[in-house]
Parts: sequence; structure tokens; C-alpha cells
Amino acid sequence: MFKTLNQRISIVLLVLAIVYLILAFQLPSFAYTNIDADVVPKGLGFLLVALSIGLFFAKDSETEEQRARRNIPQKDIGALLAVFAFVFLYIFFLELLGFVVTTAIFIFGCSWFLGYKKHVVNALVSVLFPLVMYLLFTSFLQINLPQGILPF
Repeated sequence: MFKTLNQRISIVLLVLAIVYLILAFQLPSFAYTNIDADVVPKGLGFLLVALSIGLFFAKDSETEEQRARRNIPQKDIGALLAVFAFVFLYIFFLELLGFVVTTAIFIFGCSWFLGYKKHVVNALVSVLFPLVMYLLFTSFLQINLPQGILPF
């Protein structure tokens, strides 16, 4: 029934989009707003439904070159799993250590692991980026981010 890889992927994406839309329709609505908080999630859900249907009917035959590119070398799978572990640790420590500290450690550690050799530049970006983002979110946008162990 599902002859091509695109058709199989589109079915998975369609199921994911339907589950996502079910959850998006459960978001609470607010009485005194013109555009509610659920507009973007619902729009993205319907867009994913439309794109997955389009992918199902796409006339793309898979060539041998495309099949060969789909094979991921074993060392790259290890790197992908390590980055997933970094992301999991980032999520786990975000509330405990705070946004600035966790993000700085994540950016530096991930960049170092993936082979970036300029450690001074890496350290500067790893510290300055989360600080600027934290200040932008807390001061200008009035959105609280986890402060963790830092006093601000």
C-alpha cells in the first residue's frame, strides 16, 4: 500500500499532526484577547497536516543515490546520540541551574564535542549569548526564565 518512503513518512507525520492538533485544541482560551494563544499551534498543526498530505501524493521516485545517502555511518549515529544526551541533560538541569548557566554549558560542551577548536571564541559566545537572551526576555519581553543558582 505504501510504496515509497515519502508515503510512509507522510503517514507518520499525519498521525503526529493529528495528535498535535488534539493537544492544541485543549489549550485554554482567554476572554479579552483578539488573537488567542492557541492560534499559532493550531496553524502549525494544520500546516503539518497539509504538508504531510502533499508529501503522500508527491511524485518522487527514489534513486539509488538517494538510498545511499540515507545510510548513516556508525560514528555519526554515536554523535547524534551524544547530542541527544546533551539536549536531555540541558532539559534536566534547566530549572536546577538556570537558563544562563545551563545554556552556557550546553553551547560550550556541544560545540567542543562537535569539533570546534577555538575555545576562547566558544567560551565568549557560550557566556554572552545566554546572558543577552536572558536580559532580552526578562527586561524587554517581561518573560521569566529560570534563574537557577544566579542571583538575578
